[in-house]
Amino acid sequence: MLSIGDFAGLGRVSVRMLRHYDAIGLLRPAHVDPHSGYRFYTAEQLLRLNRILALKDLGFSLNQVQLMIEEKVEPGELRGMLRLRRAELAAQVERDNARLALVDARLRMIEAEGHMNTGDVVLKQVPAVRVAELSATALGYDHPTSITENLSPLYPRLEELLLRAGVAVTGSPLAYYRPAPTGPEDETITVHAAFPIGDAEVGGAEGAGFDVVVLPPIEAASAVHQGPMSEAFRTGGRIAAWIEENGYRPVPPGYAREVYLHCPAELAEWVTEMQVPLDGTEIATGRN
Repeated sequence: MLSIGDFAGLGRVSVRMLRHYDAIGLLRPAHVDPHSGYRFYTAEQLLRLNRILALKDLGFSLNQVQLMIEEKVEPGELRGMLRLRRAELAAQVERDNARLALVDARLRMIEAEGHMNTGDVVLKQVPAVRVAELSATALGYDHPTSITENLSPLYPRLEELLLRAGVAVTGSPLAYYRPAPTGPEDETITVHAAFPIGDAEVGGAEGAGFDVVVLPPIEAASAVHQGPMSEAFRTGGRIAAWIEENGYRPVPPGYAREVYLHCPAELAEWVTEMQVPLDGTEIATGRN
């Protein structure tokens, strides 16, 4: 038999953890000396310890681990729990990779400070456009991951609704943002996914499941952004520098309208026009 210290060393855990596992009945010692109270374990118990640690590393609670170890969970239920946890971990990895890419992009922007190129920003008159749209709520304009998670699913759903309604799309998809109307302390925003539909007849739009609105004409500082929208702040920085240099002011709160010109599967190859409305124009939509 192995002393608790030796067993802890071989299992790469602390003695304190083994005592806790004993206290909750998750991993009892093979033998406890009745006189000294010393705990002893067998080498075979390392298999149970390894299973405990593996399940714990997957994010399961100790109560869940105990049920699994003691086979109080049906095999089908256990498979379902493991698949769910795998999906959660995969989603977390995707979110972490997105955050890492965002950090790298911001580092590149910081390194380029003092060398801001505003030559590709132009003053543009954007005509009114009639669109079909769906909307959702995201955490805020400074939470690109939340914007992507809430905005992206709207486009395929809107495409399906337009196809069902027999309404043709007449231009590139676009997005615009407005503060959510829930109070001044709330930083959430409403994200709008839209397709231009021109003068197409839309009978009973409410029953079709989407809204039809007219985005008013705007005078905008416009620039083309190349790459994933998680890095749109780089182009936003160029537009902001141009606005300041040329004595303009953005329409508060300065949200850009985005026109997706090219959207392949590879996000690095995306081409998006960003249009920041300038003072004296409107970004609010008008019902039609």
